[in-house]
Amino acid sequence: MNENDIGSIIVDQAVHLHKELGPGLLESVYEILLAYRLRQTGLKVRRQVRVPIEFDGIQFDEGFRADLIVNGKVIIELKSVENVHPAHKKQVLTYLKLTGLKLGYLLNFGAPVMKQGIYRIINGIIE
Repeated sequence: MNENDIGSIIVDQAVHLHKELGPGLLESVYEILLAYRLRQTGLKVRRQVRVPIEFDGIQFDEGFRADLIVNGKVIIELKSVENVHPAHKKQVLTYLKLTGLKLGYLLNFGAPVMKQGIYRIINGIIE
């Protein structure tokens, strides 16, 4: 399964979850339930994955934590805010660059309609 196939499942499950729960719950609630839903589709999901910083051949463990990594190929960062800030998109791009992965999603469950809260980010490009 490639990144785009995984992404389609992620978006579908996020939309369904948002319709069921509505906007505005804590991010951790959406993280737990989205991970559960994605696992139900057969995907492998890791939560709160450490993203270290490597520089000059040295690994610094003071890096970051990605909310979800799916099938080792797609990063998901979850938010539950009224407005997405450009820094949120840069956060996903940072994770992609540090991991070498190609595709990430910023999912804002605070949006009134989930479609408005989905941002697809490709390593090097923000759509």
